[in-house]
Amino acid sequence: MPDSRSAGPPPANALAVRGLGKTYGHGAGATEALKGIDLEVARGEFFGLLGPNGAGKSTLINILAGLVIKTRGTAEVWGIDIDRDPRAARLAIGVVPQELNIDPFFTPRELLELQAGLYGLRPRERRTGEILAAVGLTGRADAYARTLSGGMRRRLLVAKAMVHAPPVLVLDEPTAGVDIELREQFWRHVGRLNADGTTILLTTHYLEEAERFCHRIAIIDEGRVVACDETRTLIRKLDRKTVTIAIAEDLAEVPEALRVFDVELLPVRRLVFRYRPSRTGIRDILRAMSGTGLTIVDLTTEESDLEDLFLALTHHDRDGEPARAMAARPAMP
Repeated sequence: MPDSRSAGPPPANALAVRGLGKTYGHGAGATEALKGIDLEVARGEFFGLLGPNGAGKSTLINILAGLVIKTRGTAEVWGIDIDRDPRAARLAIGVVPQELNIDPFFTPRELLELQAGLYGLRPRERRTGEILAAVGLTGRADAYARTLSGGMRRRLLVAKAMVHAPPVLVLDEPTAGVDIELREQFWRHVGRLNADGTTILLTTHYLEEAERFCHRIAIIDEGRVVACDETRTLIRKLDRKTVTIAIAEDLAEVPEALRVFDVELLPVRRLVFRYRPSRTGIRDILRAMSGTGLTIVDLTTEESDLEDLFLALTHHDRDGEPARAMAARPAMP
């Protein structure tokens, strides 16, 4: 099977879904998992798909991968309609699942050869050695998969997904349960794939990963797209900022002159101001502080981040259970 990138001119969009809907069940017990999703991912993008558990992310991915039949709408992978030519559409996409579903009694070389056979690749079309080298597994090519570390197994999953040279790679929670060092190794490899032209679609609960790597992000909630834009643009639209001012004096309460702001007195000797830069400037706060006669010892500011955006758009409380699931972010270098 030839590389799908070589079959004619490449499409402008690697993925395109329009009015995509999926309903599970019938009648009163039916559940609408997707409610008319419209989404486009440009060729070569590193795109993030975020949402709380149950938002519809997995359903969308499984429809694109040919594992779930949609109820309505259209979906294209690499310009190929998944209904008109499902086989070609599946050849254009590779999925790296969250689960480490690798047969422990096969070697990486055997697993890739088996995967190539499942895709109908003839021996001369296979790139087993090349792919193993690309994911740094040449030295363990003939070791049983059960002897590989967690990071190596993650890379082996990427290798399996790339056997048929798909131009679109879906990473479904790819670093769940992976330590920081192995996570960095994984992202370096994925970055090289993206730099070489592979379109990446990432779903993750680690919001700092999405903020760090994704060019654009879509957030879905309850089966609908609630936001889709460039990552920096989305965060800027949130229009929230925090400034923490450390003071020299002990206070029992917030001074009257500062109560026009959203301000909180915290130990030890800290005033935390939360404001919208479009309406309030830092100069306004500092001017009000000057009028109180308080001595400013230190000042720090904090911009809104992707976690704030997610919580704002999906109406999840930062202290609530869904919020904690999304906020389990790793320490990033």
